[in-house]
Amino acid sequence: MNMPSSLPVVRLKPKANARAIRHGFPWVYDNELVTDRRTKGLSPGALAVLEDDNRQPMGIVATNSQSRIFCRMLERDTEAVIDQAWFEAKFARALAMRQRLYPTPFYRLIHAEADGLPGVVVDRFGDTAVVQPNAAWADVLLEPMVAALVAVTGITNVIKNGSGRARGLEGLEEDSGVVVGVAPDAPVPVVMNGATYMADLTGGQKTGLFFDQRPNHGFAASLCKDAKVLDVFSHVGGFSLAALAGGAAEAVAVDGSAPALKLAEAGAAAAGMTEQFSTRKGDAFDVLTALNEEGAKFEVVICDPPAFAPSKPALEKGLRAYERVARLAAPLVAEGGYLGLCSCSHAADLARFRGASLRGIGRAGRHAQLIHTGFAGPDHPLMPQLAESGYLKSLFFRL
Repeated sequence: MNMPSSLPVVRLKPKANARAIRHGFPWVYDNELVTDRRTKGLSPGALAVLEDDNRQPMGIVATNSQSRIFCRMLERDTEAVIDQAWFEAKFARALAMRQRLYPTPFYRLIHAEADGLPGVVVDRFGDTAVVQPNAAWADVLLEPMVAALVAVTGITNVIKNGSGRARGLEGLEEDSGVVVGVAPDAPVPVVMNGATYMADLTGGQKTGLFFDQRPNHGFAASLCKDAKVLDVFSHVGGFSLAALAGGAAEAVAVDGSAPALKLAEAGAAAAGMTEQFSTRKGDAFDVLTALNEEGAKFEVVICDPPAFAPSKPALEKGLRAYERVARLAAPLVAEGGYLGLCSCSHAADLARFRGASLRGIGRAGRHAQLIHTGFAGPDHPLMPQLAESGYLKSLFFRL
């Protein structure tokens, strides 16, 4: 590993917002740097010292000339050495909070910038961790990072999930596989809110399970006693299995993925709830339309779609999609029943998402009380300086 003195230097342009970076903003965009030949020649993932336009050091950054985010702040102390011990300190700090919050080792251990490891996601499933290195530097330093992860947590298996949109934006290839130990040969059962979820750590979406919705599943379950529940975009049964654990009379899970619905059925079986649980495979919009034509009614309807607005250019189209979800879902809610609408699009802030949801409810001819606004659980901490870290919103209405 380079000694700090031997790290190359990258420098901010005079008009770049050095104050924001000093106050904790973790990124420097490609148009904010003096881009000489040496800067452009840095290999993706190379470490450098960031200086302001007066040549004052600001910290150690990870660079990537292939990305719009050219620099990600790793360490304010320019004397620091980014090695296994450095990673161990980060993991130990993150682990201490999760162990305080959760009685069992199933949680997001590292939430990227908010836990001091930019672009890195680590989800823990007992003695197995799934690592998403979504930034070039994390690919380059994967070996010391994984060694530190094992040393601090004592886990025996580490899987790398090198897929997804974020890696594409970094110019990184898809690259997944087992890094340490072995991959589980069956889905891993995860208990949350009294429900059992089956997480496919190698073939499922993202890392296999969405821990971020845990508190919102719990709130939804509190509405579901003796209710008939519809869970749209259900993945492995997120809201529907929580509803059954909360005493729902019956729950229907809707998803386009047959493997996800199979895992949801396995989760219902593990809880002894097979009789009360059913699934419908198909495009969510088509199924919502069909249910309306059938005159179906539910006491609780929850829609948790994928990110319709993953970026600012997709925002308007995404907001129209959220409005459409609300318009199709609202008529399915029985009088006095509850509608939960979720967004995991960081480009659609809370106000815009709430506005789109209310337009859809209004266009369906329904009136709504907003009774609860939920966010990601505390294992997905929000970095206040980085709006993107607070992406998840859940709105619960009484209609």
